Amino acid sequence: MTEIQEDIGTEPSIGRHSVGRRRFLGYLIGGTTVVAAAELGLLSGQAAAKIPSAPQVFDAYDLSDLLTHAAQPTSSLITVTINEDGTASFALPRAEVGQGITTAAAMIIAEELDLPLKKIDVTLAPARPELIWNQITGGSNTIHAMYTPIRVAAAVAKKTLLEAAAAQLGGVVDELETRDGVITDALGNSLTYGELTAQAASPDTKAVEVGLKDEATFTLLGKPTNRIDALDAVTGKKVYTTDLDVKGALPTMVCRAPTLNGKPTKVLNAAEVKAMPGVTHVAMVPTGVAVRARTFGQCIDGVRALRVDWEDGPVVGESDQDILSGVKAAELPMPALPNTPLAKTIAYDFTFWFRSNSPMDTNSAIADVRSDRAEIWSGLKNPIVTQQQIALELGLTPDKVKVNVMQAGGSFGRRLFFDGAMEAAQVSKAMGVPVKLMWHRSDDARVGRAHPLATSRVRAMHAAGEVLAFQQSHTAVEMDLRHGFGEIVTALAADLPAGLGNLGYAQTIFALTTGIPYDFGVLLQTLNETDTRFNTGAMRNVYSPDVRTANELVVDQLAKAMRKDPLAFRLEFCRNERVRGVLKKAREVAQWGKPMPAGTAQGIAVHTEYKGASACVVEIDCRPETVGRRVRDAVTGPRVMKATMVTDVGQVINPRGVEAQMQGAINDGIAMTLTSSLHLVDGHFEEASWDNYFYTRQWNTPPEIEVVIMDSAEPPGGVGEAGVAPTAAAVACAYARATGKVPTEFPINHRDPLAFEPKPRTPPIPPSPTDGLRWTY
Repeated sequence: MTEIQEDIGTEPSIGRHSVGRRRFLGYLIGGTTVVAAAELGLLSGQAAAKIPSAPQVFDAYDLSDLLTHAAQPTSSLITVTINEDGTASFALPRAEVGQGITTAAAMIIAEELDLPLKKIDVTLAPARPELIWNQITGGSNTIHAMYTPIRVAAAVAKKTLLEAAAAQLGGVVDELETRDGVITDALGNSLTYGELTAQAASPDTKAVEVGLKDEATFTLLGKPTNRIDALDAVTGKKVYTTDLDVKGALPTMVCRAPTLNGKPTKVLNAAEVKAMPGVTHVAMVPTGVAVRARTFGQCIDGVRALRVDWEDGPVVGESDQDILSGVKAAELPMPALPNTPLAKTIAYDFTFWFRSNSPMDTNSAIADVRSDRAEIWSGLKNPIVTQQQIALELGLTPDKVKVNVMQAGGSFGRRLFFDGAMEAAQVSKAMGVPVKLMWHRSDDARVGRAHPLATSRVRAMHAAGEVLAFQQSHTAVEMDLRHGFGEIVTALAADLPAGLGNLGYAQTIFALTTGIPYDFGVLLQTLNETDTRFNTGAMRNVYSPDVRTANELVVDQLAKAMRKDPLAFRLEFCRNERVRGVLKKAREVAQWGKPMPAGTAQGIAVHTEYKGASACVVEIDCRPETVGRRVRDAVTGPRVMKATMVTDVGQVINPRGVEAQMQGAINDGIAMTLTSSLHLVDGHFEEASWDNYFYTRQWNTPPEIEVVIMDSAEPPGGVGEAGVAPTAAAVACAYARATGKVPTEFPINHRDPLAFEPKPRTPPIPPSPTDGLRWTY
């Protein structure tokens, strides 16, 4: 269920309601219909501070600020078009990967234009290099950065339509009324937007000053609304990359090395495989050997039949413990805590194992590479960098590479990378024909992007009821940010030589995304990354799930040492009013402190990021009968029986979308803490598909989930990742309280014997199943 709650916190100094009273500059773009845009380069009231050269204070400047500032210079290139049929079109320069931003954008336009939602057509924009940093989807930033630009563009369109109507009807703009795409004068005469768009259009681009609609008159924003693509999604009409029928693009798959990042040196039976039924081409590329055929089933047969000589990958012979030892060896000495008499120190060392993004929609791309041009189709969060890098690989200029952005079924950080699109381009060039490339599930689990293995050491000192110091040293396998996201950070970091890795990116992003919302005296958080041999990337919520889990477990131990209730302790030391607000509401809604049977417990954790704050309370069952319950071919273990998420995300565009995001985040957080990880054995990850990567399944999903959305006077913040970290941390804290043992490795079951029989590495793709009904429930 979802509730809208009144704000508990104090009135912010710059509230969202001030936006409606300000004037904005926009543009009416020259053309035959109304095309309107915003100009925000000098009008960012809520982000007026100068960008610091080396941001270190999370409270003053965070990743949302950075991404929003980067997008502002090209805000005038984001346009809303009024069509002659009375509809409005908007090419969204972000990627829809299931998070619902096409619906949110449509709602914003519909509200500002007074158009029915069904008359808003939102598509995904292809790569537009002129947008520079305004076409990156990440950091839960889309609505925070685009809310005002979209509104201003829609307001400019509406104003020009009103002026055209006043001229045609013989009245004044102030006497006209707009409703459902119709403009009516005081006498009842009316004109539709479609009838006016040609007249309202301007042959030349001109500046237009507008005010925005009074939020008190909103009829759509803030109301629970079904997604505009929901029906297509559930009826199979929604179009993903592999659904496209691009002329000549046949199914293609890649045979990969038996060790991580191994490379092919020789194909021993290419002619034999090419002669197999349906197979048209076999070609070697840097990542493996590609097989193109009439069907994907024939591709699988071809890949399985290949005999290839391989060069071993860089981690051949190594396993989890070897990588962990290397990370521990890279741990930097922690600064000495203050020499305070009678003070006591709490110290914990935590380990977070490799994890997979594991989106539902497998990595896929279509490529048609010619000698003088190329065209790509794929679900991409950073299409501009994709275009640039593919052009470089093909020896073309970027303007000769067209990149079409497709909707994708999930990302969780995975689609910031364009390795599927790059590989498709390489294969198409090698074969000389268009290809429809699809990664097998085993490909993404074994050689896809993994959330880096990390350790986190936390030291806290307390005395006389006060926390004197709180230090955290996070050490990890390098998180690859060279997908274009990191380049925004600083020109200095972007200029680092390749051999130095991306440490400048990582340290800055760490500083912009992690913080401690408590008054704990001397605060220090540091990051050191090592080992560049893995394919890594930011999983949903980047560093925060690991960082907050380590932090909140130690916060619980501080509360215990001071003999205070965990939630009351957090309220006492909290230095963020929005965090305080969600904590108080969580205490009420989740009935914090209620009696719980032995072996069960509540856990509480908070997180502030993306211009918002969230508190999660979970109830976990660690009793033997629950931990040992048997489900066929399943990992069970402790179960979260109830999860309560209280979130303040600023102004809410679509409560139903927020609820969906929080439900998904809750299940992500549970998986990270209890069940899901990758196991590296002899240079290769053992997991090879969903059936042996143990994300939160139905039998581990909480039977009861409650999402409470706080009413807030703040501008819209980020939603997509906001609930992951507090859930992961709350589950860990609940587990510690239920068992009496503080967990120090995550997920907690990583060292248990494998719950599956590993699939063979040679051939790299398992055979297509012929007994699917056997695996149904």
